[in-house]
Amino acid sequence: MDPEQRVFVVDDDPSVLRAIERLLRAHGFTVETFSSPRVFLERIPYEGIACLLLDMRMPELSGFDVLGAIATRSPDLPTVFLSGTSDVHTAATAMRQGAVDFLGKPVDERELIDAVSRGFAKATENARRREEEAEYTRRFSRLTRREREVCTLVARGLLNKQIAHQLGTSEKTVKVHRARMMQKLGVDSVAALVWLLSRSPKSSGEPPG
Repeated sequence: MDPEQRVFVVDDDPSVLRAIERLLRAHGFTVETFSSPRVFLERIPYEGIACLLLDMRMPELSGFDVLGAIATRSPDLPTVFLSGTSDVHTAATAMRQGAVDFLGKPVDERELIDAVSRGFAKATENARRREEEAEYTRRFSRLTRREREVCTLVARGLLNKQIAHQLGTSEKTVKVHRARMMQKLGVDSVAALVWLLSRSPKSSGEPPG
């Protein structure tokens, strides 16, 4: 993984690319510029923290076309749209689709830096969430089918005796499964287990199956 924070700039106007690149580099950002959206699409995905500055109107593909193309390959890449026209409807659509901001050209320096900073903050949060989800999945993948069942019933507040009755097994066996389940998940109380389940990517409150 390349951990370096990076700003991708996609605009078919060479003068805009040069101006934005100079501005961002002056503020200490690492920048990659693309005059063709298709070349940019060949470049991604990028594994580090990044933000995309994307021109809304280009001859090959529109900004929305690019956003749609990266939806499955880099769904968490924060995007700031740049546009030479102040189209309220287009700006509103961009924000509904998750854009960090919609900036008009010529771009105000302070607004651009603020937008990129917010993009990096969002990318960092996305990365943290992905790592949390991966850790969650890793922990629960270690459970056997029976341990998953016990996990669900423990989290619902059932006692060992009640779990044994529901699963058709002995209370002693439930205690063994429960101890192993708690150890594998790295929790030491029912409260900690319930909290862990609440962090489920699907927010189902139950272990992933």
